[in-house]
Amino acid sequence: MSTLLLPETSGEAPTGPSLPSRRARHAYPRGVSWAVRAGSVTVTLAFWQWVTAADVNLGIRFDRLPTLTELAASLGHHLASSQYYLDITQSLVRILTGFALAALAGVSAGVAVARSQLLCDLLQPLFEVVRPIPAIALVPVAILVFPTNEQGIVYITFTAAFFPILVSTRHAVAALPTAWEDAVRTMGGGRVRILANVVLPGILPGVFGGLSVGMGVAWICVISAEMISGDFGIGYRTWQSYTIVDYPGVLVGMATIGVLGWLTSGAVELIGRRATRWLPARARGRQQ
Repeated sequence: MSTLLLPETSGEAPTGPSLPSRRARHAYPRGVSWAVRAGSVTVTLAFWQWVTAADVNLGIRFDRLPTLTELAASLGHHLASSQYYLDITQSLVRILTGFALAALAGVSAGVAVARSQLLCDLLQPLFEVVRPIPAIALVPVAILVFPTNEQGIVYITFTAAFFPILVSTRHAVAALPTAWEDAVRTMGGGRVRILANVVLPGILPGVFGGLSVGMGVAWICVISAEMISGDFGIGYRTWQSYTIVDYPGVLVGMATIGVLGWLTSGAVELIGRRATRWLPARARGRQQ
């Protein structure tokens, strides 16, 4: 009987040129990337101008929307007004204050409930009961509890950002390999060293994911709160434009909110990439 001779193998995976990652296979020059992005925006604006100027009505009544010319005139009016910049400043102060407090409290609470069984038993049931309540539904409570609208809006912003940060931090701590902590303990490290050298650096990718989500949710709620009970801010001014039937002003306000949200979320993601430079390039690419 003949036997089939197989080549000897060492049990190791064959070596050779590594396959490019999915991100690398689809990459193209940065100039082309920016051209595609600019083209996307240009086509969208051109489509907007066409459907509004031609009074297109295809189930959606574009004939009621302002044209780009009207929007440009309204934007110029806003840019020439000091009130526009005061509203932007007020909204930014509210969002950054509430978000900073939420980041500090959310990361601290997430680490605490993930690392301590006692704190988990005490706090986790409360968090899970409150978490499903939309932050904007807390406006009546904020009006009753806080002496000023400003404090109430900051509280709503804080609540909106707190829970995404808390949940992402808790899961990031739970996902840490136990071998890392065991290695530090073997070398004589205590709880403080484990927290500083293992837990906090190890959870950074998950924390920044929660911070990015929290920033987006915070913008939704701060604008809604300004519309309901604010006296200043982009949300308040956008709603005021609607009440006086200034539809170009409404859309300028919406665009301003979008740009501010994009800039602040981008800032959080940029800080996250800077803080996680120690990650492998492929893992860091998934964070982007």
